[in-house]
Amino acid sequence: MRLFAAVWPPDDVLDHLDLALAGMRGGPSGRSATFRWSARETWHLTAAFYGELPDGSVPALVAALTDEVGGLAPYDLALHGAGLFSHRTLWVGVGGQVDEQRRLSAACARAGDEAGAWRDERARDRPHLTVARVRPGSGPPRRRSSPASTAPAGRRGNVPQEEPAAAFVRAMSVYDGPSWTVDSVALVESRPGEGRGGGPLYTVVEQVPLRADDPGMPDEAG
Repeated sequence: MRLFAAVWPPDDVLDHLDLALAGMRGGPSGRSATFRWSARETWHLTAAFYGELPDGSVPALVAALTDEVGGLAPYDLALHGAGLFSHRTLWVGVGGQVDEQRRLSAACARAGDEAGAWRDERARDRPHLTVARVRPGSGPPRRRSSPASTAPAGRRGNVPQEEPAAAFVRAMSVYDGPSWTVDSVALVESRPGEGRGGGPLYTVVEQVPLRADDPGMPDEAG
């Protein structure tokens, strides 16, 4: 099983983002010549990636996740802003208690270590939700030192194909979605190529709740 841990925004949050993106992609399930839009059912915030694991290792990973995230308090997030990774990946960012999201990611990474899972070593220090990728062959972005206004007259009509990506980032930089409370993390199986449009198919294997100790509750030992 190919597994990862993720925070999944609720439907009302995804509805709001879906409407915000509709005009840019020609409808909730449309496509453009420049972008390959991700299916709505794949929209999530990755907390940790564990790679391929045998089915029998899942209980140990769930137990480790329960130990690591079970003491964390629920926290509030909201989708906010946008950006572009490596000239290819379009994403929507996160506002609110972002430090708590980073803390959750660190806890999920520790759980993978405890369960003996391989994990991606990239730091999850910029929580984001991937919404599209620039299609191959679109070419590199235009350099800032060579704006279109200073290009030779005969070439000013050649608009770089990456320009829609820059337009997306500008338009979505002011995006503010509704807030929600993160009170669990999902352990998810990914099956590449089996989802809608040839994308990945995600199946939630387990929902692990955040159960911070209530400071108002007496200690059982007392």
